[in-house]
Amino acid sequence: MKDKVVIIGGGPSGMIAAGYAASRNKDVHLYEKNERLGKKLFITGKGRCNFTNASDIEIIIENIKRNPYFLYSSLYSFTNTDLINFFSNLGVKSKIERGNRVFPESDKSSDIIKALCRFMEENKANIHLNRNIKNILIDKEKSIKGIILSTGERIKADKVIIATGGLSYPKTGSTGEGLNMVKELGHNIIRPFPSLVPIVVNKSWIRELQGLSLKNVEVALFKKNVLVKKEFGEMIFTHYGISGPTILKLSADMIPPYNQYSISINLKPALTEGQLDLRLQRDFAKNIRRQFKNSLKDLLPSKLIPVIINLSNINENKFVHQITKEERLNLVKLIQNLYFTVDDLRPIEEAIITSGGVDTREINPSTMESKIIKGLFFAGEIIDVDALTGGYNLQIAFSTGYIAGMNC
Repeated sequence: MKDKVVIIGGGPSGMIAAGYAASRNKDVHLYEKNERLGKKLFITGKGRCNFTNASDIEIIIENIKRNPYFLYSSLYSFTNTDLINFFSNLGVKSKIERGNRVFPESDKSSDIIKALCRFMEENKANIHLNRNIKNILIDKEKSIKGIILSTGERIKADKVIIATGGLSYPKTGSTGEGLNMVKELGHNIIRPFPSLVPIVVNKSWIRELQGLSLKNVEVALFKKNVLVKKEFGEMIFTHYGISGPTILKLSADMIPPYNQYSISINLKPALTEGQLDLRLQRDFAKNIRRQFKNSLKDLLPSKLIPVIINLSNINENKFVHQITKEERLNLVKLIQNLYFTVDDLRPIEEAIITSGGVDTREINPSTMESKIIKGLFFAGEIIDVDALTGGYNLQIAFSTGYIAGMNC
């Protein structure tokens, strides 16, 4: 008689786990509470689905922020090359873009979802949509016995794989029920908090810059005035604070309380302080008969000029030739160190990924099986692992899903 495997969650880790478990002649039943599979996967990469990264595995591990060494076994057992070939064999060609990001050639996340569905179908995995799980059943010896649906129906199972995700994007189904079920079974849950999420800054001048996008800036994150990390690239000002690629990456290095952090933006990182001073002197010479407020249009975006003028404490009506050397040098410092404190991060519902989850010390990294409950496995974002943007988080989902599917 075949072992019966129940998989809770129809995201990337759950789908690939179902396909591989079924390929091993298991009686596989995947339960998804939504009306369709891969709802969160569908919107990743703005609908293009950056499903992995083509860098060396060691580079991928370097981009994992929490518990990277826990993932050694899974990432080397099912590599990024394996994943690319997996989809290629299912008819999905891929392409590599900036930063070694890998996308389907079609730029359609739906092609990735269709391929995973085809993989499960070919291996005869059973899919149950619109079915919510209420509890996981175990016996006195702490071994899996089955599940209870929200309807009260009991389903027997020999193995259960939980792939319910974290708390980000709750509209796609990631609402934390899986974490609650696991906690009730005795597992330690590292408190979830947002990662890869915009930053809240309660400064009036920040709100004045709403909608302004900056390129080629250097953004530095400080914790209690000690440098944590720098990122170079793009950012955007919003009605609540700051966002964009550099900001999302820096948020991954932040842990509560968030008001212990501060941000510094270097608007001209390609220039040294001396070079920027010479540039200012040339601009001032060019605008010698103009007022200060009309002298920075060649140096800064128009929306930013009033803010810089206000923060510089130089009278906007002052003529350029009246600006002292000290005022000019302070202006240089301001342009290269636009500094402010952080108030908070945006809610976890807006995060790209959830940090926290099932304690990795309670999971066998070679099999993804619980060390507490026999026959219980984990895959994907429910585990306390997360990475930066660039396809790394989906690679984690697929690799842990593969390991769970091959060992359940």
